[in-house]
Amino acid sequence: MNRNLWLLILSQIFGFTAANVTVFLSGIIGSEISPIKALATFPPSIYVVGIAISTVFAAKVMSVIGRRLGFVLASIGSSLASLLSAYAILNNNFIIFSLSCFFLGTGMAFIHQYRFAAAESVEKQKAPKAVSMLLLAGIVSAFIGISLANFTKNLVSDHVYVGSYLALACFTIMPAIILSFYKNTNVQNDEINLNKEVRSYKEFFLDPKFLQAMFSATFGYVVMAFLMTATPISMHFIHNISVDKVGIVIQFHVLGMFLPSLITGNLINKYGPSNIMYAGTFFYLLTIIMSFFEPNFINYLISLILLGIGWNFLYISGTSLLVTTYQDHEKFKAQGFNDLVVFSATAIGSLSAGVLISITSWKVLNLMCIPFLVLILFSIIRADMKKSIK
Repeated sequence: MNRNLWLLILSQIFGFTAANVTVFLSGIIGSEISPIKALATFPPSIYVVGIAISTVFAAKVMSVIGRRLGFVLASIGSSLASLLSAYAILNNNFIIFSLSCFFLGTGMAFIHQYRFAAAESVEKQKAPKAVSMLLLAGIVSAFIGISLANFTKNLVSDHVYVGSYLALACFTIMPAIILSFYKNTNVQNDEINLNKEVRSYKEFFLDPKFLQAMFSATFGYVVMAFLMTATPISMHFIHNISVDKVGIVIQFHVLGMFLPSLITGNLINKYGPSNIMYAGTFFYLLTIIMSFFEPNFINYLISLILLGIGWNFLYISGTSLLVTTYQDHEKFKAQGFNDLVVFSATAIGSLSAGVLISITSWKVLNLMCIPFLVLILFSIIRADMKKSIK
């Protein structure tokens, strides 16, 4: 542990509340203020679009001004976006609310770079544990974020959820304060590496190891976001399960996403990223199987916990493998490219979730995820075969 890693972990607790509150509330708020009910999941989906569009931008900005200033400015932007959300809800303005979700996604593109900053703050062999510890902070973030959103939702009388976003504005400004003490790493190396040749995107994509890392994170995230985006709508509006129970399911889903981080780093070091990716794919298969049972609160709870565990194994192992596939002078381009693919695909999955859940069913949505599992398995087997040939 070092100062940078501690600062990132603490910032993750506050900054990641934007993701949890957006997932929990934006679909419900969208359903209430949207002029077209089919657009109910547009706000959480445009949030993911904001992440996707801003990933390369975030990497580029930090390659120029450094991680510290980039993180601080993103924190301020997220806080302002939260205030814009509160204003939109106050005025029942669906367009402005969607725009605020997009800006929250832009801020989250920077927060997703925390994991790379954490990996860079330690030796490469310790990167899996550093990333795991960072993501473990998401547990605290999930519970305080969603609990605070529930606790403050009636803070402004006659305007439910305005208070939730006012509270979020206070939380998302905290990383700006905390990370002002962050120390940029590899500053001298970055200056030396400016003139070194960087591989093209095509060359990155043709690297089996890079492709395995990217596919694991990409399709692991797509499946998770696809099902998680549809969950509040499916539970609350289709199966008439209360908002409070929806909140519990989302909280335990996020617990499933981050609690395994206690051991994921050690498991990757012991068994290798490929085996942990296989395990993550298996948990996703269990999630799909759960959809064949009655769609009640308990089954949603179990399904979303399994979904979270699968995401954890795939995302951390993918990130841990990714940092071994490029040279130091290629890091911002490789990281930006990886996150562009991850969150562009995730945005498509998230955008389609609202429409598909309204015309199909929870079981069909789960079955649609099977091809993504096949792609993950294909990339793992292909990379491992290339490695064994060498």
